[in-house]
Amino acid sequence: QLSLFRFTVKRPFSTSHSSVDSKEIKKFQLLAQKWWDEEGEYAALHSMNDIRVPFIRDTLLSMSSNYNLGNPLSGIKILDVGCGGGLLSEPLGRLGASVTGIDPVEDNIRTADQHKSFDPVLAERIQYKSSSLEEIVEESMETFDVIVASEVVEHVADLEMFIKCCSQVLKPEGSLFITTINKTQLSYVLGIVVAEKIMGIVPEGTHEWEKFVPPEELERLLESNGFSVRSVKGMLYNPLSGSWSWVRSRSLNYALHAVRAGAPPQPHATDTLPETDVQQRSATAGTA
Repeated sequence: QLSLFRFTVKRPFSTSHSSVDSKEIKKFQLLAQKWWDEEGEYAALHSMNDIRVPFIRDTLLSMSSNYNLGNPLSGIKILDVGCGGGLLSEPLGRLGASVTGIDPVEDNIRTADQHKSFDPVLAERIQYKSSSLEEIVEESMETFDVIVASEVVEHVADLEMFIKCCSQVLKPEGSLFITTINKTQLSYVLGIVVAEKIMGIVPEGTHEWEKFVPPEELERLLESNGFSVRSVKGMLYNPLSGSWSWVRSRSLNYALHAVRAGAPPQPHATDTLPETDVQQRSATAGTA
């Protein structure tokens, strides 16, 4: 979501100084109470759930041969990076996933915690933590089946560091889902001039065009860091209807799914595994 990971160039696991931009923290602290106002500054993120949640759900189900109809993502551990007020964490939790949401803005985490507390089911399935991604790497190596970074990478200062950290906390053959904005003339005009300055679809100053990421650059970084990119889909927001749709063009917003390379094959490894373990592995295998 609209939350703010700015990475500095430094050694992995170093937490001697913060990687988070204090100016962006202040900017988003002012909006922290507004996450769940469906008509407010985050209206476009609320309606994005109509396409990003099914995209995540259906992609994961297509890779699994074993799932529960009532809770299709049951047994899947998801890390929601830059979770904001929990707009994406909650619907994923309702689908049965065990979700960890992290965000460096403490007020966002307070808002997310308060909102999930209204639903006892979500209170059990979701945990939130005020943290940047690299701060949890050491304690979370190969912990998650899925990472979701929705509307986050355009706020990252060191994108390669961010991707390396994603790879470290993902299990082998785990999935990474990213939604972000392309770096085109059209995205400058519509994403910043129109969306921020004219129509106020998102708060002014939310984005810097220089930090937008072309899908080709994102694919190259992912492939060079051990990911296999499976799909890249164009997204379009209609401010008149307030709805998102999938489109052929990626010149504005796009969604990407990549899979981390699996562990080196070990001969006869499955011969000694209980059948339930084999099924569990298949639930996150990159077979799509």
